[in-house]
Amino acid sequence: MPDHDPKDIKMNQREVELSEKLFRRKYEQLGAQEKHVAHHLAARTHIARNVSQDISEQMTFGQRLADNVAAFGGSWTFISIFAGVLVVWILLNSFILLKIGTDAFDPYPYILLNLFLSMLAAIQAPIILMSQNRQAYKDRMSAEHDYEVNLKAELEIMALHEKIDLLREQQWSELISIQQEQLGLLSQLMEDRKKDQ
Repeated sequence: MPDHDPKDIKMNQREVELSEKLFRRKYEQLGAQEKHVAHHLAARTHIARNVSQDISEQMTFGQRLADNVAAFGGSWTFISIFAGVLVVWILLNSFILLKIGTDAFDPYPYILLNLFLSMLAAIQAPIILMSQNRQAYKDRMSAEHDYEVNLKAELEIMALHEKIDLLREQQWSELISIQQEQLGLLSQLMEDRKKDQ
């Protein structure tokens, strides 16, 4: 039979106690997030972390490239450059080359331009979708992390309320016992005074 570290056994017992006390469920009935929170509560360790940084560190070169392409494709810089290229293309093929006397390489209705635009859209759309899927994953991870942090904070607050209530009850019982002692002393003083008179 393998030896178990007493610290691990004590930690597991604390997790079980906390789950029954704070979650009001057995440890085995808790979900993965609740178990994670119970572990951090028992260990008294922080749960907060930078989810975006964790995900960014795990990204591949292709994922980073897709995010950069999507970020550039959705920027005013890209829209401005793209509009400029379209205007130059149309002007070049409609007026300038015809005035010089050279045949336009893409005359009206600009079929070559339409082909390039279609290819750009065909390449850019999946890249943007990959980036959006990754952003949705980041948002999901962030929401799950927020839930864990909020749950731990709520449980810590509940534990603090219980401690404060316990302290208040102890203070009340101490005050009552002190008051009873004072009443006893007063009654004894009153009896002593009556005897003296």
